[in-house]
Amino acid sequence: MEIAGVKGQRFYEAHAALGRRFSTRRGMGALAWLLILLALSRIAGAETEKYPPTIVFMTDFGMVDDSVALCKGVMYSIMPEVRIVDLTHEVQPFSILDGARFLYGATPYFPPGTVFVVVIDPGVGSTRKAIVAKSQRGQFFVLPDNGLLTLVAQRDGIEAVHEITNPDWMVGTKTSSTFHGRDIFSPAGAHVAQGDDWTKAGPEVPVASLVRLDLRAPRVDDRGATAEVIATDGPFGNLVTNLSAEDFLKLGYQRGQDVAVKIGGKEMKVKFVKTFSDVPRGQPLVYIDSRGRFAMAVNQGNFAALYGVKPPVELEIAGAKR
Repeated sequence: MEIAGVKGQRFYEAHAALGRRFSTRRGMGALAWLLILLALSRIAGAETEKYPPTIVFMTDFGMVDDSVALCKGVMYSIMPEVRIVDLTHEVQPFSILDGARFLYGATPYFPPGTVFVVVIDPGVGSTRKAIVAKSQRGQFFVLPDNGLLTLVAQRDGIEAVHEITNPDWMVGTKTSSTFHGRDIFSPAGAHVAQGDDWTKAGPEVPVASLVRLDLRAPRVDDRGATAEVIATDGPFGNLVTNLSAEDFLKLGYQRGQDVAVKIGGKEMKVKFVKTFSDVPRGQPLVYIDSRGRFAMAVNQGNFAALYGVKPPVELEIAGAKR
């Protein structure tokens, strides 16, 4: 077991340590030994209650029908004590890129062992694979192999992948061709969360064969940085990029300086500030967003609409002049 078994392992390690400590002492009565075991079991039980296994659930289903509830029902039927966290069910329909960026933004805030079940699946019922992947951070991802893991793989790395083909990890004998969220991804996620051997989901898939979105990883050198505008921030039109604050700051910029950028061939200079109100209303700005990435916005305006930016698009940033 790789998730639920962690607390059990702590219990047995403590048990063994006490056994080694007291086995050589005379007069250790059976009653005292029983009381120690009882105390340890209560501690283990308290930890389990405090930190239940967690599934983070994201889809493009919306909330107007019963799809999300049915998927949760499947998960609870397999593991009633699981904790399900809704990341969002309002991903733009069919937008694998949006799903990839939300996943990228969320995973740093959850511990190793968390299971992410993601169903944004325009290719449902086709030859695309349903997979379980384990990142090098120790998190699990149950989702279609369609590019959703692109950004997480670039940052965290993927340790191993298995295709979901085991019928025992699915719902029923008649799997729907259009609702794999209920019939495949939800039960598989619950099996992983309850500590079942995730490699039993099906055959191993080479990590190198994973489908990846056509997004280049950011490049930073002495001349500047090349990255991607991958999305806009909801209704505000702020530009979301795949360039981390750490990589941007390597270019030598300080707040208050103008940053030379080129977006889709358009060159401009934009002031680097802490927050939106640091420039006059209607003026553009460069800032570090709440997820720790280079971003661009217009104070009380819509950058994407004002400058005609439609992601994905290449972003170039010149190094600061010294």
